[in-house]
Amino acid sequence: MAEKTEQKGAAGQGFPGFDPRSVEAYVVKDPQTLAMNLARAAENLGKAASEWLGPRERGEIPNPDTNPLNDLVKTLSAVTEYWMADPKRTLEAQTLLFSSYMGIWTRTLNQFSGVPVEAEAPTKDKRFADEDWIKNPFFALLRQVYLVTASWAEKLVDEAEGLDAHTKHKAAFYVKQITAALSPANFAVTNPEVYRETVATNGANFVAGMKMLAEDIAAGRGELRLRHTDSTKFAIGRNIALTPGKVIAQNEVCEVLQYEANTDTVLKRPLLICPPWINKFYILDLNPEKSFIKWCVDQGHTVFVISWVNPDERHAKKDWASYMREGIDFALETVEKATGEKKVNAIGYCVGGTLLAATLAYHAKTRNSRIASVTFLTTQVDFEHAGDLKVFVDEEQLEAIEKQMESVGYLDGSKMATAFNMLRASELIWPYVVNNYLKGQEPLPFDLLHWNSDSTRMAAANHAFYLRNCYLNNALSKGEMKLGDKVISLKDIKIPVYNLATREDHIAPAKSVFLGSELFGGPVDFVLSGSGHIAGVVNPPAKQKYQFWVGEKPTGSYEDWLAKAEETGGSWWPHWHAWVEGKDATRVPARKPGGSALNAIADAPGTYVLERA
Repeated sequence: MAEKTEQKGAAGQGFPGFDPRSVEAYVVKDPQTLAMNLARAAENLGKAASEWLGPRERGEIPNPDTNPLNDLVKTLSAVTEYWMADPKRTLEAQTLLFSSYMGIWTRTLNQFSGVPVEAEAPTKDKRFADEDWIKNPFFALLRQVYLVTASWAEKLVDEAEGLDAHTKHKAAFYVKQITAALSPANFAVTNPEVYRETVATNGANFVAGMKMLAEDIAAGRGELRLRHTDSTKFAIGRNIALTPGKVIAQNEVCEVLQYEANTDTVLKRPLLICPPWINKFYILDLNPEKSFIKWCVDQGHTVFVISWVNPDERHAKKDWASYMREGIDFALETVEKATGEKKVNAIGYCVGGTLLAATLAYHAKTRNSRIASVTFLTTQVDFEHAGDLKVFVDEEQLEAIEKQMESVGYLDGSKMATAFNMLRASELIWPYVVNNYLKGQEPLPFDLLHWNSDSTRMAAANHAFYLRNCYLNNALSKGEMKLGDKVISLKDIKIPVYNLATREDHIAPAKSVFLGSELFGGPVDFVLSGSGHIAGVVNPPAKQKYQFWVGEKPTGSYEDWLAKAEETGGSWWPHWHAWVEGKDATRVPARKPGGSALNAIADAPGTYVLERA
């Protein structure tokens, strides 16, 4: 017995930290219970399949006119053709991959035989955080082979010549999606955590996971609505979107909310916030600790917010001009009625900012000077460097989207949600697939992820105009966009601009926002915040998180500007408030929602925000 123990120890010496006794965690203890649970999991998987097939058999989900896989195959075929066209290139590509495999195999054999090898540094890749990805020889081999293969595939795209920029961009994006999907962390028998969980629970994890899968497909009415959080723990107006206020105006496109003052005096100029309609406005009012809206109220701003309708077939013909007139212009008129003020400070967030910029250019043509200063939060007006979302926009794909929208009058919110999740698939898709469906673990409550899953539809005319004029043709930056009866130019915008980008933004890349700064005709203060599209904006000062950078006039290259910029720890919010007060710090007595001219229609956050997609 002692001799056997000694032999086991010797066999494990090659892999530092590997204890052969840990193999017991992978040995099935109760095969009968495991078999029964696998049968129950298969039954739940059958229910999931029924939830997926049912709506298609009933015609509730029509067959798409185009298969998204067609574009993937077409794009990657162009890369394959380059490498296969020349036998020498083919051999080089194969040799590179096989030599990498041989290096991994040699290292593994050396570890088994006890030959000293250089220790691997701890990985920052969360998919491979479990120690068995390094210590267990089987999983270590899988991880190394996967990473080498993924890197090799990305290199093939990067070094493929003769491809136009858009095709190359799409190829790189598709390869990342494929490699993210094929990670060994995504499969039960090749993920040590899932394997151990299966053994420990005798497969009960699969029973719970397949049950959740069926529920999520049912919730998506035949499409997978991947759950990121326990949404049963949240309700709008109960524990999110709590800042007191009133809906004081409403039309087919939006509601206008005015929030109750929390100070004795307020800034004379009211503040109008134009959020994106791709998501709901309450990202700016998640809870009292995170709420940008509440913070602005506490600083003495009279805050008005546009709450966009969640459109359906009735809104099919509502285009950008409609959203300008019935959204921003309607809100400006409401602000004047409620306060008597003709001048406002305005904020536009993401696509809401893009619409606000276009509206300001239109106002300049029509001599409308209601907006005295404007703040853009992660807003693109130049889409040349618009990031991975451009992958989904070319003539062929746009025609398919437009045809789909034409049949129902809108783009379903799940389509945009999927596109945004694909931008960060290794963070927003596959970890949840593993935790939910393979481990059978319910996600924890998280208000930000609840908001992220509360998707909205897009009116057909509005969305088509946006994709064509911004992403496809970049017409706004070129001074070629026609809005209403005017061809507009951003150079006509002479008012002060506070232009905020976030350093890790995957939707409105910082470089893209920076380059857009030069298109305005007036003074621009460019500010860069730490973190990404959401966390970089929703960053309350009390948290003391992240940082922001300010610098010289935003001209030249983004990289040169950043190299000279001054970094300040914490939130950009106080810096912005000081900027606004620097334009006009005049104060007046606090105002009540609606003033004397308008009656309250409903309490904030209103009714439009409650409509689920």
